[in-house]
Amino acid sequence: MTFEQLSIFVAVAEREHLTRAAEALRLTPSAVSAAIRNLEAFYRVALFHRVGRRIELTEEGRQFLEEARAVLRRVRSAEQTLAELGGLMRGTLVVEASQTVASYWLPPVLMRFHHAHPGVDLKFTLGNTTSVTAAVLDGRADIGFVEGVVDEPALSVSRLIDDAILVVTAPDHPWADGRALTPQDLVDGSDWVMREAGSGTRAAFETAIAARGIDPRSLKVVLELPSNEAVLSAVRAGGSATVVAGVAARCFVDAARLARANFALPPRAFSVLRHKERRASRAADALERLAREAAASPVSE
Repeated sequence: MTFEQLSIFVAVAEREHLTRAAEALRLTPSAVSAAIRNLEAFYRVALFHRVGRRIELTEEGRQFLEEARAVLRRVRSAEQTLAELGGLMRGTLVVEASQTVASYWLPPVLMRFHHAHPGVDLKFTLGNTTSVTAAVLDGRADIGFVEGVVDEPALSVSRLIDDAILVVTAPDHPWADGRALTPQDLVDGSDWVMREAGSGTRAAFETAIAARGIDPRSLKVVLELPSNEAVLSAVRAGGSATVVAGVAARCFVDAARLARANFALPPRAFSVLRHKERRASRAADALERLAREAAASPVSE
């Protein structure tokens, strides 16, 4: 049984007339008649009585009509669903982002997406760079946003913007005087409060100081905390230093609640992650496009 046969049967049954059904379907009467005969012959059931030049449904035909109409309704519903999905009128988009990107850069992008595509259900998860990478790799997230370096061959890692990495302290810390720090000062001159292992900020910092001859394990890390806010709060209490994203620390530095230590670190990228082998949804494409527009705008910095 084909979709065309079902459509022809319903059209004939509702009109009880082959020619009128053929006109409605834009087919020839002979094609409509042949389709009905083939359907009846294949299933060995009479669907219509032929009464002179008229046709009318048999009892079997009346019973089948309701089933056929139900199938056609489901097909039309499926077609409508595909049309809406194609036009981003509905659907689901699973997004995961590491903490710095998620807290300080991504929310306006998500709101623009919602305003543009209110029928798409955004499901958002906060993680760190390691967990976001795993989620996109495993297919638990359609798209990911991270800071720092991701080395995973199965993923496409595409830069959006660069952000500074800052060493910051409380205003009364010895490093707050602006003097240039040496690599050895980082080892000997302060305790450290750090983000957890897996943090993109921490990984970028450790890579940078290792390139300057400092073993990250030699730092006196007295406390590890799972969020930028917790780290900054601990450092404001005094006695320690931390490394943090520029977007996270800037307002505290500008308000003189934290001081920026004079130790230059290379910037790191905010990037979007996609799986190379999974078919990208139109919703994920739309979100990435909005993210790139935000990254290109001066206000995104």
